[in-house]
Amino acid sequence: MAELGGPKLDGPRIEPRSGNARQLVVFLHGYGADGNDLIEIGRAWAALLPDAAFVSPHAPNRCGQAPVGREWFALTFRDPGERWTGVNQAAPALNGFLDAELARRQLPPSALALVGFSQGTMMALHVGLRRAVPPAAIVGYSGMLVVPEDVDPDKFAAEIRSKPPVLLIHGDADELIPVPALFQAAQGLAALDIPAEWHISPGIGHGIDQEGLRQGGEFLARRFAARK
Repeated sequence: MAELGGPKLDGPRIEPRSGNARQLVVFLHGYGADGNDLIEIGRAWAALLPDAAFVSPHAPNRCGQAPVGREWFALTFRDPGERWTGVNQAAPALNGFLDAELARRQLPPSALALVGFSQGTMMALHVGLRRAVPPAAIVGYSGMLVVPEDVDPDKFAAEIRSKPPVLLIHGDADELIPVPALFQAAQGLAALDIPAEWHISPGIGHGIDQEGLRQGGEFLARRFAARK
């Protein structure tokens, strides 16, 4: 599969339960993982989303701080601007993959949903809000909305091309990306007039619990139904 705009991405897939793909759900894994980390969520959601095909691409780069796994962009935790630089550098490859996968499935861009975890949530929000056609939905687990350090609100807002519905889910015991990141993201999205819902999972660290999975799947089902 040839990708435009960056490295070739690929990863595990699950075919739709109905046998007829009418939607595409793309999982974006976190730092140090790979596409296999999230793809099984597709099996958990198959009953809710019988017409959805699922794919979980491996991030383009080997993780610099883990013996195995991938990263969408490098993290040193020394440069406050590295997340902003990183999401911008990784965006072309991800956009190329999304366009190619939609074309392979013969689906319109509006049939897309993005589901991210941690660094994958950063990518889902960055890319999803800049797609020419809004995705049906974005679900972000344990992540954040990446903005430049010296943000010019008008310039930042001018980059936003689409305003899909967003669900943010976070554990209140997350020490890697503490839960205030959810509220910062929700406020940032509200400032952009992007509809955002959120859920906090009590006692959960940097991970996803069953309630978070349920809410994510039901959110996608509602948003896809609204597009019909």
